[in-house]
Amino acid sequence: MNAPTALTHLVPEIHLRQIPQALIDALKERFGPQCSTAMAIREQHGRDESSFQAPPPAAVVFAESTKDVADAVKLASRFEVPVIPFGVGTSLEGHLLAVQGGISIDVGRMNKVLSINAEDLTVTVQPGVTRKQLNEEVKSTGLFFPIDPGADATLGGMSATRASGTNAVRYGTMRENVLSLEVVTAAGEVIRTGTRAKKSSAGYDLTRLMVGSEGTLGVITEVTVRLYPLPEAISAAICSFPSIEAAVRTTIQIIQLGVPIARVELIDHNTVRMVNAHSKLGLREEPMLLMEFHGSPSGVKEQAELVQEIASEHGGNAFEWATTPEERTRLWTARHNAYFAAIQSKPGCRAISTDTCVPISRLADCLLDSVKEADASGLPYFLVGHVGDGNFHFGYLLDPDKPEEREIAEKLNHQLVARALELEGTCTGEHGVGLHKMEFLVTETGAGAVDMMRTIKRALDPKNIMNPGKIFSI
Repeated sequence: MNAPTALTHLVPEIHLRQIPQALIDALKERFGPQCSTAMAIREQHGRDESSFQAPPPAAVVFAESTKDVADAVKLASRFEVPVIPFGVGTSLEGHLLAVQGGISIDVGRMNKVLSINAEDLTVTVQPGVTRKQLNEEVKSTGLFFPIDPGADATLGGMSATRASGTNAVRYGTMRENVLSLEVVTAAGEVIRTGTRAKKSSAGYDLTRLMVGSEGTLGVITEVTVRLYPLPEAISAAICSFPSIEAAVRTTIQIIQLGVPIARVELIDHNTVRMVNAHSKLGLREEPMLLMEFHGSPSGVKEQAELVQEIASEHGGNAFEWATTPEERTRLWTARHNAYFAAIQSKPGCRAISTDTCVPISRLADCLLDSVKEADASGLPYFLVGHVGDGNFHFGYLLDPDKPEEREIAEKLNHQLVARALELEGTCTGEHGVGLHKMEFLVTETGAGAVDMMRTIKRALDPKNIMNPGKIFSI
């Protein structure tokens, strides 16, 4: 199985639809100051963390309720104008770009925690609630929400992109943790998918259909997710290795032995150097694993000792342990600041970020060959990975004004995806398809599967107004 060789997706295809003045007038009449056509506001809502550029939306509606979302979508449907949901703008694959024009619906003001059902380990929130806000709201119950994609993303956006992150090896992704949704459809109808029950066999699984749909089937207006008891004990550790291969082999052995580790993150020596400069840290500039253990005090101690023994067999050294929240935060600073440290290491640059995921047994094959290609390219890069579940990220740093650098980065990305697919992996482990992975989706799933997705899209969104131009073309 091979990824496309032609670098055709260097820029998004722009096919702007006409935005009638009558729609803008109707939006302003309905929403008043909640609707803005100011260029600064439009530009803010017309870009994300990807390296793509596109014209901004024609207007931004700041929704404050499900009815606001439904009314905005009904107006857009009447005029057959695209709708792009917006949370906090942290997506990485061009999800927010108005490549066909349209209006942006900002759900950031819909940021209430609606109900906490501690006895059932569930919580229902509006889509603008961020993961940090949610954990602050529920911490008094002794529970927490574990999905941590790095950025302080909204629960609506995390559901739409099927996010995961550093805790996925222990707690799963949004796919496993979203129980039900409230969604505004392309016709402006409000529907509910799922219940708070832990399982159901009632009809099609519309919740899973919407989770990961990237705003192309509807606008999420409520999310019910699972919560978990805060661990009795938490211990974090960092460990340096003589090579990336040694760190990866350690990770593979930890997972294959069934150690219930909560987090295991890889940072390469380039990234450690960038983080040291950015955050004034003194970490050893060698490949590093950051690990976290959850459980009882005796269980955590046993896990940590076993992992240290495994790491030592592969040359791991300079272990540093942390059990207090302050110490753990200091150790995890390197991982959470990696993206920003990398961007600041090359002023004015943008990053093309990859997120392939492969079966854990093929992780070393995929990662090490990709490192060789990146080193040979001469392009600066950073490497981090949720390697416990076979997922890792290269960030290729490029000057947006130098097309030759973008071409090198895209070539590296194509080679990496081709390798991951050959090893029975995926082109995107957590960022989603958006604009950047559209070609790869066909290669990974096959034309027949993508045609089935198109059939669903046409049935639920016959006017093609819900975030058009993303995932696949119509």
